[in-house]
Amino acid sequence: MTRPRRAPTPSGPLVFRIGEVAKLTDLTTRTLRYWEELGLVCPSSHRGNGERLYSAADMARVTRIRDLQQLLGFSLAEVRVVLDTEEVDVLDRVRSEFRVGEPSPERQLRLLDEAIDANDHLLTRLDDTLARIQAFRAEREVSGARLRARRRSVGAETTTGRRSR
Repeated sequence: MTRPRRAPTPSGPLVFRIGEVAKLTDLTTRTLRYWEELGLVCPSSHRGNGERLYSAADMARVTRIRDLQQLLGFSLAEVRVVLDTEEVDVLDRVRSEFRVGEPSPERQLRLLDEAIDANDHLLTRLDDTLARIQAFRAEREVSGARLRARRRSVGAETTTGRRSR
């Protein structure tokens, strides 16, 4: 398997072209452009010819959006709500600060405490969402059982020659 070529940047972090991001995240470039139109993701920079360049943080956001849709079945509106939460911003900021420099051990502890708190809060929100999904699923199971029972009843009436009103 060949590694994707990364766009060269003058003394900056490695960046990926839109086609590379699409390939690495199993999306299409059209999807990425659409998400950009919606404001869900924004390339870190553009070349003079308009070519979109994505950083590793941009790639992580794209992956997060894809996972929210595929794993949890979220609509793009629901994805926006999750991404706009303060917890995600805190986690992204902490991750970025760790990557950019070498914070002092004291700062690392404060950042890690912030990240733990934000992550715990996000887990609580996800647990609430999952509980609501489970409740909805249980409702669907009950409804399905009622529909099947009704079908059996109608089927039995039809085979015996009786008709329901």
